[in-house]
Amino acid sequence: MQSSPGKTMHTKQSETSAPGTSGSTAGKWVATVTGILAVIAGLGAFKYFQIQAAIAGHMAHAMPPEAITTVVVREQEWPGSLTAVGTIKPVNGLTIRADLAGNVESIGFESGAKMRKGDLLVQQDISEEQAQLRAAQARQQLAEANLRRFKGLLDKRVSSQSDYDATAAEYLQAQAKCQEISAVIEKKTIRAPFDGMAGIRMVNDGEYLQPGQEIVPFQSMSPVYANFSLPQQNLADAHPGSEVKVATSGAGAKVFGGKVTAVNSVVDEATRNFLVQATLENPDGFLRPGMYVGVEVVLPGTKPVLAVPATAISYAPYGDSVFVVKEMEDEKPGRKFTGVDQHFVKLGESRGDQVEVLSGIQAGEQIASSGIFKLRPKAPVQVNNQLRPPDDLVPQTEDR
Repeated sequence: MQSSPGKTMHTKQSETSAPGTSGSTAGKWVATVTGILAVIAGLGAFKYFQIQAAIAGHMAHAMPPEAITTVVVREQEWPGSLTAVGTIKPVNGLTIRADLAGNVESIGFESGAKMRKGDLLVQQDISEEQAQLRAAQARQQLAEANLRRFKGLLDKRVSSQSDYDATAAEYLQAQAKCQEISAVIEKKTIRAPFDGMAGIRMVNDGEYLQPGQEIVPFQSMSPVYANFSLPQQNLADAHPGSEVKVATSGAGAKVFGGKVTAVNSVVDEATRNFLVQATLENPDGFLRPGMYVGVEVVLPGTKPVLAVPATAISYAPYGDSVFVVKEMEDEKPGRKFTGVDQHFVKLGESRGDQVEVLSGIQAGEQIASSGIFKLRPKAPVQVNNQLRPPDDLVPQTEDR
């Protein structure tokens, strides 16, 4: 009976100790989470300051200046001229075709041969026509003899005038028949219509030709025409007698001189351009009909222009531009550097290595003439003009 109180007291002490143990465990969890959060916050702060330091270092790092060459924009005097794109046309040119049907008996030329007017090109079979001509000539001779006989009888008043007129008509008919057959023979004997050059032949020996069938292109080679168009505002500048320079492109390019010989009487309503024709001597046959050529009409006097090298122009769909070199101030006060500023320009005509600038820059400004593909506005640059690209108004082509 005495042991019961002791047990009871032990049980009460156990019951009173449980809440203390639970509170201690919760405090440990709170301390652990707080520590983890503090570590994460510390790492985040460290990384933040590390990134900020990297950004500051990157911002402090300056890009090295780009190496460029420069030229100073100056006003030049260009000879007055009008430029256009032209096409070479022959003074005389055609495709020779067969007039009549018949077999090819012989071919009297080679492809690409130079021919004189009247040279035989193609002979068609004329054996039947020759036989008909001989028969017609015999009838003509008989009719001529009868005509002389009746003329004598008429003079002696033995024959009537009507008989003589009938005989004269028979003679004229026989003569016309001979001329008709001779014309057929002439049409089947195809000759060069003028001095020129034959193209590639399109018929063969023994081939049967149909009327209108192509035989060979044939062109006169000297002189030749250069046809080109100019805008209507230049109508008063181009007139017969104006000097013209025609230049070919590609390997073996040449320049030919000539004169404007004709100006079209109408202006094209669709393009508002008018056609001009110049005549050029072509003794060596270098210019061929159909060739594309550059045409320059030389005008009297000169005109002032602002010209820059073609290498200085940055061409883009949104506009052409140049980079003007000038002293610039950095974001840090007092720090200056040589940089570039982009100026959009309006371009005029081109001559040689130069391009006319109508607006966007002024004389005396220094612009980048090479290395522009790597530039951007306010980019630092370093000028080195030891290897400046050519900018000749009349460049000379090297023979290699």
